[in-house]
Amino acid sequence: MDILEQIAQFLADGDEEKTAELTEAAIGQGLTPRLILDRGLIAGMDITGKKFRDQEVFLPEVLLSARAMQMAMEKLKPLLLKDALPSRGKVVLGTVQGDLHDIGKNLVAIMLRGSGYEVIDLGTDVPAERFIATAIKEKASVIGVSALLTTTMPLMRQVKELHRKEGLDGKIKFLIGGAPVSEKYAEEIGADGYGCDAVQAVEWVEKNVKKGEPA
Repeated sequence: MDILEQIAQFLADGDEEKTAELTEAAIGQGLTPRLILDRGLIAGMDITGKKFRDQEVFLPEVLLSARAMQMAMEKLKPLLLKDALPSRGKVVLGTVQGDLHDIGKNLVAIMLRGSGYEVIDLGTDVPAERFIATAIKEKASVIGVSALLTTTMPLMRQVKELHRKEGLDGKIKFLIGGAPVSEKYAEEIGADGYGCDAVQAVEWVEKNVKKGEPA
């Protein structure tokens, strides 16, 4: 097992000290930051993501892997910034106005960051205008909107209507998810995609957003 495979495995195991230590060692060996990121850290989060999807691990294990990723990125970030390497894409996330639930959204953010995407997390109770204004300002590739209540789910339609009104169809993709949301509802309001859980949401982004794709 080479050092990149070891990094991926320790990250998937949630061993933050070993992940950070081996990341530093890989840098010392002269491996490129992008190689370490792609074949070490992102590969490790992919292992965790697949296990989470298959219910082989659960939220606490995902959070441990995310923490290991964060510690390793502290070692790698200065080199990535120095090389000005582009992210895989930029995603604006938030829970709709009137809804304060965020566990699912937070997990999507963790897994997207672990997969190399830049995430702008607007938090909860987010007005439609803020989703759109932020996505335009940040030149995002995706707007991801979450709702956990049937009473707040219709607010997703408002975000989509403003998205359409601003001429963002085909420019910034629109993804929705949350417990009461369905693929049928996504089609009904004109969303580009639907994630039944965090893993499916991240897989959708990876499938539909080209690396570094501008808005």
